[in-house]
Amino acid sequence: MATPTVVLVPVWGAGHLMSLLEAGKRLLARAGGKLSLTVLVMRPPTEQLAAEVEGHFRREEASGLDVRFVHLPAVDPPTDFAGIEEFVSRFVQMHAPHVRAAISSLASPVAAVVLDFFCTTLIDVCRDVAVPAYVYFTSNAAMLALMLRLPALHEELTVEFEEMEGAVDVPGLPPVPPSSLPKPVMDKKNPNYTWFVYHGRRFAEADGIIVNTAAELERSALAAIADGRCTRGVRAPAVYPIGPVISFTPPPEQPHECVRWLDAQPPASVALLCFGSLGFFAAPQAHEIARGLERSGHRFLWVLRSPPAPGARHPTDANLAELLPDGFLERTKDRGLVWPTWAPQREILAHAAVGGFVTHCGWNSTVESLWHGVPLAPWPLYAEQHMNAFTLVAAMGVAVAMKVDRKRDNFVEAAELERAVKELLGGGEEGRKAREKAMEMKAACRNAVEEGGSSDAALHRLAEQLYKGVVVTTSK
Repeated sequence: MATPTVVLVPVWGAGHLMSLLEAGKRLLARAGGKLSLTVLVMRPPTEQLAAEVEGHFRREEASGLDVRFVHLPAVDPPTDFAGIEEFVSRFVQMHAPHVRAAISSLASPVAAVVLDFFCTTLIDVCRDVAVPAYVYFTSNAAMLALMLRLPALHEELTVEFEEMEGAVDVPGLPPVPPSSLPKPVMDKKNPNYTWFVYHGRRFAEADGIIVNTAAELERSALAAIADGRCTRGVRAPAVYPIGPVISFTPPPEQPHECVRWLDAQPPASVALLCFGSLGFFAAPQAHEIARGLERSGHRFLWVLRSPPAPGARHPTDANLAELLPDGFLERTKDRGLVWPTWAPQREILAHAAVGGFVTHCGWNSTVESLWHGVPLAPWPLYAEQHMNAFTLVAAMGVAVAMKVDRKRDNFVEAAELERAVKELLGGGEEGRKAREKAMEMKAACRNAVEEGGSSDAALHRLAEQLYKGVVVTTSK
């Protein structure tokens, strides 16, 4: 019999694509040659994204692993949409006939299809071709608990979340203030909200949910999901916490300039400020950051990007003369570096000189920070990041809280950033607790993925389940 294959259906965003590919490769390794991988590739909606994705796939194909890439026919993307969540969900849905055709034409028996969490419309395709459907959840168990709870919350609550009295009840979490909910659920009239409720409902129909966390990081949220407390009256799917899923590439022979700068700084003395592939600031906010960093007196490495060009979504390289206060670079040149373009965040977080991370709270960035035991100061900007920020402070205790004004486009004042940096790197009690907890999480993350650890065991259970299912099916 041909080696059974697991079909991955990723979306093209870097935080989604790379995480699902890495999870697939770990599954391959854990299955010990019993399974192969087939990746169905949707052509991204822009040429720039298509070129980036193609580069990733070429590197994977050269790795020698048992991974095949099947390029689906191009589809014209939707032009009338309210936001990225609606756009991605509808664009994926338009690929359904091509996904069905691709799965049906594979020569190998299909063990399962693993869908990115924006792809739940394709569960219907999996049912049609009688193949198990799993969801890969790129974020954490707290966010998964909220999404599983959302369909019932939608029925229970007739007003907007911001108008409700008290906190939102998400089993497994402390009471969630409405101001900490993800951006897509803040406006019920918006199609992005409707899609989030839809995905939450479909998650409960999956054969299993694979989540990028570790049992030790989020025991309470995972227990609530497993007990069915988040899906009242509906069976909760099996959940496989296999994280942290981080792709480790060997460092380049020539260290990056940021890393060389860090080499000259004392241990745990530098605050890293970095805001993900879509994070940028205009001059008024950049001035506040500069004032806060200067007044903090601490060392810093600040990755600063400018707003996107008109009509584009991705930030541009920063023009520091336009964005920063006069004389700031000169006054801080002995203790700070402002880096105006992409920086190797993973290598920077691994450096002993980094003592704290002011972050947008994208989950991939967060697990990289926890892997290295670096405490955080959350500055959420979009997507589910406000929920992540709440989880890091209130549920995990690995972060120093920072006041972020959502009504002013997530504005943070200089004095607030100054306070957070001093807490992270100085002698405050809140900072000390976050540092201790972050070091505990570092050990937990590493233990989880080692042989016999909780995430390794979850991956083993998943591989066995997939292989057993296909053998039973093909031997009938």
